[in-house]
Amino acid sequence: MRFGSWNVKSLYRSCSLTTVARELARYKLDLVSVQAVRWGRRCSVRAGDYIFLCGKGSENHQLGAGVLFVHHKIVSSVKRVEFVSNRMSYIVLRGRLSNIIVLNVHESNEEKNDDSKDSFYEELEQFSKIFLCALLKFC
Repeated sequence: MRFGSWNVKSLYRSCSLTTVARELARYKLDLVSVQAVRWGRRCSVRAGDYIFLCGKGSENHQLGAGVLFVHHKIVSSVKRVEFVSNRMSYIVLRGRLSNIIVLNVHESNEEKNDDSKDSFYEELEQFSKIFLCALLKFC
């Protein structure tokens, strides 16, 4: 299984979803976490050989990191997809020996103010506590 991560800057343009799906197929990726897509709604859309899943965006088309491209050949392995916020998501895949958990986290960049960064890290810490306890049974 081949994984990838890509900050696409925006999928809020005509034909951009198809273009990205074509690039992912060219690299033969099975699961790709995508950041900064700027979609404002939850969705599940077919794009080429991929299912495009997006979670919590914002009304003003900012962020949108809770996004995944899942190749159609591994869709049956997907056990759970959770969009925690517009910056965090995870997917649980059924593996041969054990489940595979992939986290998608998009951090604030250097240009953001300190309050924004502090808020992000508080959210990440809260998420990691819940994640470790609920999914990994590591309380």
